[in-house]
This record gives sequence, structure tokens and C-alpha cells, in this order.
Amino acid sequence: MDMGGMPIRQPFPSAKAEQIDPFLLLHHADIKVPAHIDTQHAGVGPHPHRGFSPVSFIFKGGVHHRDSRGNDNVVYAGGTQWMNAGMGVIHSERPPADIHEIGGRQELIQLWVNTPAKHKMDTPSYQPLTAEQTPVVKSEDGLTEVNVIAGELNTVKGPINTLSSVNTFTANMKKGAKFFFAVPATHNAFIYITTGKLNVTGDGEVDEKYVAVFNKDGEGFELEALENTHLFVGTGEPLNEPVASHGPFVMNNQTELMEAFRDYQQGKMGVLIEE
Repeated sequence: MDMGGMPIRQPFPSAKAEQIDPFLLLHHADIKVPAHIDTQHAGVGPHPHRGFSPVSFIFKGGVHHRDSRGNDNVVYAGGTQWMNAGMGVIHSERPPADIHEIGGRQELIQLWVNTPAKHKMDTPSYQPLTAEQTPVVKSEDGLTEVNVIAGELNTVKGPINTLSSVNTFTANMKKGAKFFFAVPATHNAFIYITTGKLNVTGDGEVDEKYVAVFNKDGEGFELEALENTHLFVGTGEPLNEPVASHGPFVMNNQTELMEAFRDYQQGKMGVLIEE
């Protein structure tokens, strides 16, 4: 897909997989940042959000986040930018000024995590997380490393505060690795492979750049790496609430959507002047 001039992959929603409640959308970008454009004008310029959390998991390069609440922060590879848009915020996501000194590429996943209706009009919040601040679960054989960003895995808790029960992990599995991901029985769950190839025990192979969505009929899944593999794991308690979305806003009905557009046009989501 073309996203503001940038080529991105959108595994869901798609013809085969709609939203995976509470997850609304997954984008995967791996982009060479143009050297002839000032980083102040590259990436994604100021735009509004309301009613969900747009989250960036950064694998290469970095992301410079600014928003109308005064947050101004760069997170590099291995880190996470987690923003709950709440009642409304304007933000931009640019390459950092030193992107060309650190390889000139940006690779990241952006995941939209829906917010429960009772929290959609909360005050916006922003949580940056660096690679160094992210706890890691390692398998006994050393072949699997899992970064615990939000939620919990094997009693290790992620630092991100979420508004509903979700787990978000990134994992590196060396060829031959086997790892069991314990997941609450009530959660929806999916994996997305950025590079490599996996076998899901009892279900078959999953290639890179594909999402696999699990049935809600157990308490976890075992993965075996057929190649060196990097993947994203998302699990969450379904909200089971109506979704009304248009562009950058995700609410529960059309009236709330119209109110979001009105509030944005009236300047109630603030102003972002990038300097």
C-alpha cells in the first residue's frame, strides 16, 4: 500500500483477516530514507488521532515523535513509541536527524490498539520505551529472545501501561529454536513474521511477511524456527464493542466520529508546530 508516498505492507485488515479485536490495523514499513529531503520534512507530518493507541515498534533506524501535548522524543532501533490518543492529539513521526549516520533505513511496525469505550475520551498519554528499558525473556538453550513490551510473559512484565489487557512482544528465534508462548485463554492472538520462517506446532508453516491468527481454543502456542526468524506477537482480551472508524479516528458510533472531526476542526486537539 501507498501511505503518504511510502510503500508499506498491511497484513490486516485485509480480505483474509479483518480486525483482530482489540487490534485494528498492522502496518510494516521498511524504507530507505531519502537523502535529498531534510528529515524535518520526511516521514509522516502532523495528523490527528482519537480513540485508540497508535504504537510504533522500531527495528531499524529511529522515529522522532512530536505531539500537541508537548512531547518531543526520539526512540531508536529496539524501542517503542506508545501513544494513547485519548480524546485527541496531533502528532508527527519523522526520521531522526541522524538517520543517515545510522544506516539511512527505517523499519518499523505500527499497530493500532483499540481503546475501551470508557477510556476513549481520557487525557492523551505518551510512553517512549528504549531497547535498554525493555525486559527480555531468554530460552534455556539461548536460541530464543523475546522482548516484553506490554503485558506479561513467563512472569516478566512489560513496562508499558495499557488501557485493556494486551501483550505485545517482539522475538528473535535462531534456526532450530522452539518456544512456547503462554497466552490467556480469553485472548485473541496473532503473529507477524518480519523475516524468516516458522512452524506452528500442530498447524503448519508460516512464511515471512505473513500474519497467522490463532483460534481462541487454548492457553498458548509453540513456534519452531525453520530459519533465523524475527517476529511480532500480539495478544489481547477482545473488547467486543462496536467500531466506527474513519481515517485517524476510531470511536463506537457515527455520531462520535462526527464529533471527532468537529473537535479537530475547532482546534480542540491542540496544535503541533514543528521546530
